[in-house]
Amino acid sequence: MHIKSWIKESLARTGYEIKRVKPYIIQPWDEDKPFNRLMQTVYDHSLVDKVRCYMLYQLSRQALGLQGDVAEIGVYKGGTARMLAKVFEPKKKNVHLFDTFAGMPPCDAERDLHHEGDFSDTSLEGVQKYLSDCPNVRFYQGFFPATSKPVEGKRFCFVHIDVDIYRSVLDCCAFFYPRMEKGGVMIFDDYGSLSCPGAKTSVDEFFCDKPEKPCYLLTGQSVVIRF
Repeated sequence: MHIKSWIKESLARTGYEIKRVKPYIIQPWDEDKPFNRLMQTVYDHSLVDKVRCYMLYQLSRQALGLQGDVAEIGVYKGGTARMLAKVFEPKKKNVHLFDTFAGMPPCDAERDLHHEGDFSDTSLEGVQKYLSDCPNVRFYQGFFPATSKPVEGKRFCFVHIDVDIYRSVLDCCAFFYPRMEKGGVMIFDDYGSLSCPGAKTSVDEFFCDKPEKPCYLLTGQSVVIRF
């Protein structure tokens, strides 16, 4: 505080003044009370920041009126899984959660910056305990898509893909795209992340011959709405 006061006084003597600049856009993630109440339960269990969570929150609500289930691939400690479970709970939609719950699978050294075992500070038991008040979640532990058999016959209205690496993102696209309802939402958390170059590569490769094109958000996420 002493340094800040000294800077202000020094600038004042030269005719300058420090003023807080107001944001040039509205920031609904700070004003949305239901979202912020939910966000309070998520902070300590996710690496997804507040603004990205708000994008996820808004887009998931757009899918509430569609048929089909919900899936998240890349659960980590369960923060965004809780958000999805609570959003879709009133519609009694199941949220299928896929993860190793033991860290990253093997990575492609030419396409990915992550390494096998990254994000291993989690566990299935810990996430199950955290989500014990969410009756609509289903857990599938292991490497996706090897764990996908129980949901092969299902349709989906919303899928959150947060797996960071090339092969895993591509596998998610191949499995879920043909199972998406018309108007269903696929959101890729890592598309614009500099630490996950393989994620963008795989999404671009997969959709290069599809009618849908990934829509890039300034948060670094990418969204595809199924035609």
